[in-house]
Parts: sequence; structure tokens; C-alpha cells
Amino acid sequence: MNDWPEGWSDHSRGNRYGRGSTSAQPEGARVMRQVRREPGGPRGPQAAPPYGGVPRQPTYADEQGYDDYDSGYNTGQVYGTPGGGPQGPGGGPLGPRPGPNWRRRIKWTAITLVTALVVTSVATYFWADSKLHRDVDLSKVIDRPAAGQGTNYLIVGSDSRAGLSDADKQKLHTGSAEGKRTDTMMILHTGDNGSTLISLPRDSDVEIPSYKGSASGKVYQGRGRHTKLNAAYAEDGPELLVRTVEYNTGLHIDHYAEIGFAGFANIVDAVGGVTLTIDKGFKDKYSGADFQAGTQTLNGGQALAFVRTRHAFAASDLQRTKNQQMFLSALAHQVATPSTVLNPFRLYPTMGAGLDSLTVDKGMSLWDLADMFWSMKGVTSGSGKSMNMPVSGSTGGGNLLWDKAKVKTLTDELKNDQPVTVSGN
Repeated sequence: MNDWPEGWSDHSRGNRYGRGSTSAQPEGARVMRQVRREPGGPRGPQAAPPYGGVPRQPTYADEQGYDDYDSGYNTGQVYGTPGGGPQGPGGGPLGPRPGPNWRRRIKWTAITLVTALVVTSVATYFWADSKLHRDVDLSKVIDRPAAGQGTNYLIVGSDSRAGLSDADKQKLHTGSAEGKRTDTMMILHTGDNGSTLISLPRDSDVEIPSYKGSASGKVYQGRGRHTKLNAAYAEDGPELLVRTVEYNTGLHIDHYAEIGFAGFANIVDAVGGVTLTIDKGFKDKYSGADFQAGTQTLNGGQALAFVRTRHAFAASDLQRTKNQQMFLSALAHQVATPSTVLNPFRLYPTMGAGLDSLTVDKGMSLWDLADMFWSMKGVTSGSGKSMNMPVSGSTGGGNLLWDKAKVKTLTDELKNDQPVTVSGN
């Protein structure tokens, strides 16, 4: 008696593959009745059970809702892909895990850095711009010469004691004189043919022309009065100094910049001191200078003494202007080094020290200030020309007389932005 359900006898299965089968071909997929779906969809609860009244047992496919479970089983793909690997969202094989997208990462890193740089730069610009003291009004200067080619800056170092305590004045040997005088005056010309820095000795003999008072607005007529150049500043401040320089040189001054004792010393200290080589040692009890020959690093107080000293030299004012140019060269190089520019803990104190004590004209922008600084750095690094105003002698009172012929040639070359051929003292 055959106990197999109908259709499951050995004769109905045909040729077999394996288990002693002599067939060279594998047998076809067998239908597993216990998991087979009946045609026509699921049976209702009142439907007659199949297979001779034997109740149909619930299958895994019925419980889980996997309608195609049996077909997958029959094709050997019960667990997904051949070999049992993981499946992707579309049912296909899940490939290897993709590596990081370095191009995307680099792009967003660059965008972040550029954004941070722009925000920092804009914030720094407005911070620096707010610190500028635009107190000099060049519109008050009368009878001005026509502007030439290039740009002319009048750079002044004053002996202002503003911001200095009594202890600071004693330490820096500044004295306690009231008011302000000019210890340093320079014309910086910038243009297409490089830059030229010309020191104007404070003892230069100049004529005070007619001028409008900076405070009173009253016009004072010139009477051919001659005096030392620094007396013009003491008489009526920056506006009269600009008027006097323009009248005696014929050059149009485009911008004015002035720094006092305190600001100068603070800048030097902010950059960590300035290193320079002194050829010959000297002392000066008035400025507090006491230097040995050789290479050394000067702090703010020592630097101020170095650029102010004139009593230790025979050609007092001319040697002092040479020392000032030498020190400015060393200072510009120190400020522009990566250790200062790329270090915010040194850069911002340096900028703050300079801007806090810097007085400029009302038309001076930060771009003009940057142009002035980089042009001065270029001159002192050797890519431009630095010189004293040509001098031919002196008066009985010690005033230095300019060489009129050389000064005329010099100013004409600067007006036309031509290479300077004149040499100074």
C-alpha cells in the first residue's frame, strides 16, 4: 500500500539525481505541498481542507505574510542572494562599503576656512578703522601746490607725552614739557617707480608762509620769517607744518600720519623688541641712551632713546635722521615677520599699540595706511631709496640750509614720479 499522497510515488517523480539515481541530470525542483499556496488566493475559514480531509497546517509564509517564500525556497534563494550574502534596498546584492568622499570633505573644509578668514578680516578691518584718530583737517591748508603723480605722505614723530604717567616719563627720559614738538619728519613718496623716503632735519631753515589758523580760522600773513622746521608744528600744529613743507618744497602732501612717544615704545614692546646692529657705541644723558657697539635687541624705552639721541653726535640732526631710518628698517622687518603676522597674540597688540597713538588726516583710510607701511618697509629693505634732504650748510644760529638746486631737481622728479637721481647728506 502506498502511503504517499497522490502524485508523490517514486514512479511519478521520474528520473532521480543522487541517492542511487542513474540519471546524469539533476532532478527538477520539487513542489513542497506543506508550503504550497492554493490557486485562487487564500482560503476562507469555511473552505474544505485539501489532501483527503487532512487540515492544512499554517505555514511560515502565512504567519509572516511572505507570499513568495516557497518560490524562493525552491530556487535555492531562501536567504536572498546566492551564497547567503546581504541584500541591498532593491533586493540585489549589497556591494562593499564605500570609502570616504575626500573631494567633498576637502571642498567643505576649504569653504569653512575661507568663510572664517573673511569674517575675521572684516571684523579686524572695522576694529582697526575705529581706532584711527582722524584729527588733522588738511582742508584748512591754504594756497596748496597742485597734486603730482604718485602719493606723498608726511610722517611725523612727535614728543607728545599724552598717555604717559610720571613714572613712564622718568623711565623713558621724555621730560615733562607741555605741548608737542616734532622730533622726526619724513616725506614718503610712493609711485610707479618705487618709493623714496626723505628725512627732513628738524633744524632745517624754512620760511613760514601765510596760513589759516587751525583753531581760529584767521589768516596770518607771511612776513618772510625764517625759523627751524619743527617750530612750525609748535606754532600751530599739523596743518601749519603741512603748509610750511608744501611752501618750501613745492610738493603736494596727500596724507599726514603722526605717532607719539608712548605709541612708538609700545609698538616695539608689542613685537618683542627690535634687533639691530650699532656700528659705534654712544651715550646721551638727555635721551637716556647708553649703547655698546654690536648686534642687540632694544626694548621700547631703549628704542625711543636710540631714535631721539642727537647730542652724542657732531652732526647732531643729520646723524639722528640716519639712525631713525636704520631703526625704522629694523622695526618694519620685525613687524612683517611670520612670527608677528601669523600670531594673533602678537599681531593684535602690535596693531592696537600703533593705532591707539596714531593721528592721521581725515581722508586717510586703512588702505592708505597699509600702503604707507608696506612702501616704507620696501624702502628700508632696499627696494627703494632713502636719503636726507640735501643740505648745503648752516646759518649762524645752527639752522641747516637746504641745497636749493638739488632740492628743485628732487621735487621735480617726485612730482613727475620719476626715478630719483639726487643724493642727500
